[in-house]
Amino acid sequence: MTERYWIETLGCPKNQVDSDKLVGTLVVDGFEAADSPEDADLVVVNTCAFIEAARQESIDTVLELADTRKDGARLVVTGCMAERYGDELAEALPEIDLVAPFGASLLASAPSKPPSGSTPVTLGSKPAPAATIPDFDLLNLPRPHSSAPWSYIKVAEGCDRNCGFCAIPSFRGKQRSRSTESILAEVDQLGGSDGTLAEVVLVAQDLSSFALDRSTGRTEPRIDGPAVGGNRPIVDLVAAVSARVRWTRLLYLYPSTLDDALVEAILATGVPYFDLSLQHVSRPMLKRMRRWGEGERFLERIRSIRAAEPTAAFRSSFIVGYPGETEADHDHLLAWIEEAQLDWVGFFPFSNEAGTYAADLDDQVDSDLVTERIRECTELQDAITARRRDLLIGSTIEVLVDAPGEARSYREAPEIDGIVTVPSHLAVGSFFEVVVTDSDGPDLTAVPVGDGPNDGGALAAAATATGTATATATGTGER
Repeated sequence: MTERYWIETLGCPKNQVDSDKLVGTLVVDGFEAADSPEDADLVVVNTCAFIEAARQESIDTVLELADTRKDGARLVVTGCMAERYGDELAEALPEIDLVAPFGASLLASAPSKPPSGSTPVTLGSKPAPAATIPDFDLLNLPRPHSSAPWSYIKVAEGCDRNCGFCAIPSFRGKQRSRSTESILAEVDQLGGSDGTLAEVVLVAQDLSSFALDRSTGRTEPRIDGPAVGGNRPIVDLVAAVSARVRWTRLLYLYPSTLDDALVEAILATGVPYFDLSLQHVSRPMLKRMRRWGEGERFLERIRSIRAAEPTAAFRSSFIVGYPGETEADHDHLLAWIEEAQLDWVGFFPFSNEAGTYAADLDDQVDSDLVTERIRECTELQDAITARRRDLLIGSTIEVLVDAPGEARSYREAPEIDGIVTVPSHLAVGSFFEVVVTDSDGPDLTAVPVGDGPNDGGALAAAATATGTATATATGTGER
């Protein structure tokens, strides 16, 4: 009898790409997708370890699936927690049959485990192992054909930056970029070559630095520096992907490297969507975070983009309660949010990550104060987002239908931002001109102009029939 698998994916879009590639390996090994985790012979949890809340979600998910799996099913944990904590995770959760770090086989024999009821282990109590390139690199593994009209594509792994709050380089390693040829081949394999893939979402920890790890001296352009051409790899990649699919979207852009060449490349795709990794706007805070920039420079860049494309959409995320954040810093952030008028913003409490620069900083902010500051930021931004959505009522926009009754314009990244509710008969995978009739917070309602799609590009039935047994939870704020 054929064995069946289920993969539960937690965390950011980069993890979803890894899960898709793990599916490819399991299919090659003869597995079939299960209809639910309770029906699977192999249950895999692809974990997130970016912040404490993400780790707790991962642990809760592992324990829940351990309780609901069928008799004899193996429970395997992979992803960031497996890489970061390794043996500690196996000791802390004896319910796990195998902890598989990046690139390790999901089918390997499990090492001997401590007996049930042994002393609980606190994750992070042992030194983290140095990040290594796995036995097989998930970056370059094949993936199943996309079952949606869009797909994430990871173009690089790891990160060369040294942000004070981030532990990712310690377990994802230094940046290593894929070749442009391998990325374009994946776009074609996922449906770019036959027109069934309507949108590609390029992701990386530091997307605007794509391929700079392969350049001598890593020359990096800066928006306040001379035009040195160091961003040319990402510019050329965006143009090449855009030639294959209707929409190309970029996630996680470091602000200093969003130079004119990259802005022009993004605008040329027809998807003027800018996901800026800002984290704060107070210069003292950013300096303590080991980050570039300050609020006025960020505003200048946003203004220049809006001058070139007034309808550009912007997303960012901010850390609240980083050690040393004062009331003045917080007020600066609130004033900046009001002036910037971004479309989408996420706010996340500072998470003290062992081994990072910020872990030993003084002036830790009280958790109750952090909660209050996040509430203030969220209330302000929710009102801004709602007003910006209200302004679209009565306008005609182009949308891509993701699922029956659910669509997006270029203003909404999949699985992250709001949606556009449309009549359920509109063909999945097609683009339609629609008129916005109503808004509800982040979401819109719209009706089509005319009866048919603008491009006839409905997602092929073969693509929709190749669903994979995975589930995804997003929104941990990784940037």
